[in-house]
Order: sequence, then C-alpha cells, then structure tokens
Amino acid sequence: MHKIIATIMLTLTLGVSPQTSLAASDPASPLQSVQNVDLKRYAGLWYDIAHYPSKYQERCQDSTTSFSLRNNGEIDVLNSCRDKQDGTLRHADGHGWVIDTTSNARLKISYFWPFRKEYVIIDQGKEYEYSVICTTDKKNLWIIARYPSMSNDVLEKISSNLEKQGFQRGNLINTVHTKNLQPVQLSTRKAEEVPNVLLK
Repeated sequence: MHKIIATIMLTLTLGVSPQTSLAASDPASPLQSVQNVDLKRYAGLWYDIAHYPSKYQERCQDSTTSFSLRNNGEIDVLNSCRDKQDGTLRHADGHGWVIDTTSNARLKISYFWPFRKEYVIIDQGKEYEYSVICTTDKKNLWIIARYPSMSNDVLEKISSNLEKQGFQRGNLINTVHTKNLQPVQLSTRKAEEVPNVLLK
C-alpha cells in the first residue's frame, strides 16, 4: 500500500502477494472516499486490524502505522511490524502529501523516490477510532484502529461497507497483536510531535 501499511503496516506495503488465491475486487465499482479528514486528528499511532494479502506482511505480527504532520502540511509515515518467526522489527519510512485538499482523503505516499502511489481513506469512525485505507486499484487495503483489537460488530459494519465498494471480505487477513507489543519510534525526520495515542 511497493513499500506500506506499508515495508505499516506493514499496515501500508511494498507489494502484493500473488493473486492466485485472492478473490478479485470489482474495479468497476466506484471508490468513494470519506467526505472529510481532519489530519490533526488522524495523526498518531494506528494498529493494523486486518488487511488484504501483501508480500511484505506475510510473516508480520504487531503491525502498526504512524502518521505525523510536518510544519508544511506534508506527512511522515512509518509502517512497522515484527517477524513472526525471529521477532525482527521491520519498518518502512514514507513521505506523503494530500492531493485532494477538499476532503484530505486522498494521499500520495512515496517510500522510494521518485516512486509514489495513491491511497484513499474510504471509511472512518466518527471519533477517529478506526479508519480504512486502500489503493486506487483496490489491490491493497487496511483496516486500522487506535486499539490493537476491534469488536465484531464494528468489524462487521466495516466489512459490509467494503462490499458496497466492490471489495471481498473473504480476502481480509486478521492481524495478530501480541501482549508484549511495544510502540515503535517515529521516523527521525523533523516533524511535529505526534500524540502518544493509546500506547497500552
């Protein structure tokens, strides 16, 4: 969501795994972004709850994404996860910017300059307790939240909304979060401080 999730998520990723076992999303179905994103509220730590298969995340657990705002309005992104087998920490630093300033819901993120990819925020909680972000080709998608777990009712609501936009809920992989989850430091790039959100 390539390098997100993520090299985050990750919860945004470097690339996708082979599509042989992945039910195709409907590319013709219109992709609707949310009407408005308050970037200051969106900033901070997010936990990956579920995602579409991606090569980078095949052995990941404890996947998180952090967003921080620069003084110029651009965005620093840090996707991280821990390898299930050896516990190694993987991470990917990205640089993003808003391309739809009316809604702030469409971003471009680059992990390897000059390559960049467009991401769209297509669902979010009223209190920014969860968010859903995807690529415009619908091959990558992440459900992220402020806590490392989510109620079945909320996940069902999100999944139903995804189906209306042509996504296949059967493609979603639930992310494992361990009890010894430790927050990962943000990129060393100069940026405004990100709120220390729910590091429990």
